[in-house]
Amino acid sequence: MFVQTQADELIAALSYVKENLSGKIEELAKRIIQAFNEGHKVILMGNGGSAGDAQHIAAEFVGRFKKERPSLPALALNTNTSTLTAVGNDYSYDVVFSRQIDGFAQKGDVVIGISTSGNSKNVYLALALAKQKGCFTAAFLGKDGGTIKTICDLPLVVAVNNTPHVQECHIFMGHCMCDLVDQAY
Repeated sequence: MFVQTQADELIAALSYVKENLSGKIEELAKRIIQAFNEGHKVILMGNGGSAGDAQHIAAEFVGRFKKERPSLPALALNTNTSTLTAVGNDYSYDVVFSRQIDGFAQKGDVVIGISTSGNSKNVYLALALAKQKGCFTAAFLGKDGGTIKTICDLPLVVAVNNTPHVQECHIFMGHCMCDLVDQAY
């Protein structure tokens, strides 16, 4: 019964995404396609499982998702342990992503933060700086969207309190976004 209950809860969460976030996922994919076509990049970030999702999505763009196409410029800010530990040690863990946004992000880039709580301070600060730099900012969020929903251009909030189901929805949303981008090339 446990697995059936979990499956039912996940189906309900995915139904929420279907009914409330489909248009936003498609809008984000269009923004990414536009950025790539104009010579810009996608920058992603997150903590913990969201870090894994960020690097997973970046890899889908750089490698391929479903079909052969040119490599697309995307990076996950949480993958360079030397940078993370140096910035965390010398400054603060709160700025491990914003410090990299300062160095890498350029006007026209798409910057995506991933946070199941919506309250990750390092993601918040990075998105705020990216927006100041003229990047289009989006966030995959959970629960009520937290503080991050207030500072990004396109918050995609999976309004579910079960963190694993939020994460499962985030990777589903990321895959849909990658598939839409693939179709443009």
